[in-house]
Amino acid sequence: MIAGVGVDLLAVSRMERRLANTRFMERVFSPEERAYIGAKAERAAGLFCAKEAYAKATGLGLSFRLLREVTVSHLPSGAPVLRAESAAEGERFHLSISHDGGMAVAVVIFERRESV
Repeated sequence: MIAGVGVDLLAVSRMERRLANTRFMERVFSPEERAYIGAKAERAAGLFCAKEAYAKATGLGLSFRLLREVTVSHLPSGAPVLRAESAAEGERFHLSISHDGGMAVAVVIFERRESV
């Protein structure tokens, strides 16, 4: 059953200023995510939106600790996959990320197996 939905939107220009801030990048993104981002602010904005959308879908609220517990990777097809260290058995996350026109957006659907 769907337990929550979260969406976040961010101007890519806000993330452009953050790319040079090594401390911010290390506090928010895993080494795998930073390698994926490279110097592309739209990628950083999309991943940040995914983490915010996760916080909204689960109702956990946003913190630097939460940002590091949530990792976005990509399948060979390019499809994004969200992993959360604190996810319980039976919890799944569906993620969609897009960016265009200087904006990035992410949607997370939080699914939990119904208890019997």
